[in-house]
Amino acid sequence: MLNPNDLNRLVEIITEEVMAAQRRAADAPSQCSCHAVLYDCCPDRLQGMLDAGASRIGLHATGGAAGTVAGMIDHTLLKPDASRADIEKLCREAAEFHFATVCVNPAWVALAATLLRGSGVGVCSVVGFPLGATTADVKHYETRRAIFDGATEIDMVINIGALKARDLELAAKDIRGVVAAAHVRGAVVKVIIEAVLLTDEEKTIACLLSKEAGADFVKTSTGFSKAGATVEDVALMSRTVAPRRLGVKAAGGIRTYADVVRMIQAGATRVGCSNSVKIMEEAQALAARRG
Repeated sequence: MLNPNDLNRLVEIITEEVMAAQRRAADAPSQCSCHAVLYDCCPDRLQGMLDAGASRIGLHATGGAAGTVAGMIDHTLLKPDASRADIEKLCREAAEFHFATVCVNPAWVALAATLLRGSGVGVCSVVGFPLGATTADVKHYETRRAIFDGATEIDMVINIGALKARDLELAAKDIRGVVAAAHVRGAVVKVIIEAVLLTDEEKTIACLLSKEAGADFVKTSTGFSKAGATVEDVALMSRTVAPRRLGVKAAGGIRTYADVVRMIQAGATRVGCSNSVKIMEEAQALAARRG
């Protein structure tokens, strides 16, 4: 639990981070003319390396096959009507392309873990998904059960209402419970902040709470809210967690290889998408055209 002194210090850190972000925004270059995104996030800054002949891009990423696009992708299927056959297909594709993980609902974790045993592909499960509005003790148990069934990574949704009400102790307790349950069993935790529902200040607070709780990643979106990942949100999150390097996972609305490149350039170290196979086929075709 955060004592009053720690809570006051956290508020001070959040205030400093928000003010720093505002100063950076005031000094930042204008948007690039080619893609209408922030200059620092422009995919053409990465394109030069690809045009020069690079077939791999070295980036920091926790988990997965380091240095490859496939190893940065969580191959995702979270639809409520997913069948056993759908999960089996998802796992075959993940093993073929060597994705970092498959990301599935808790009911499918045991099957996915069995199918992927020995493949090098992890199993990610979601907790408190997609609303984040379950209680902290339920999220703690849900985490333990998913890991018992074979999950190696947990994507949890924060208590969004608590964050927006500035009940930082409740929001932090929610994250810490999942982190404690996961880390004691060696599992990775990604904290979904559902950025589309937050102000920039709230996004910063959510990232700082995740750092304080010991999470491994912050993640933009569930993919089930009003919108998904944006390069601006990924860049903000990446800057916020930079002093103690957490991973940043971009998820929601990522459908093409160009989308992946934009998210990586903005600072993403993991990408969640359901269109992963098409994305890899696009990447392979691009590499083949370049010889």
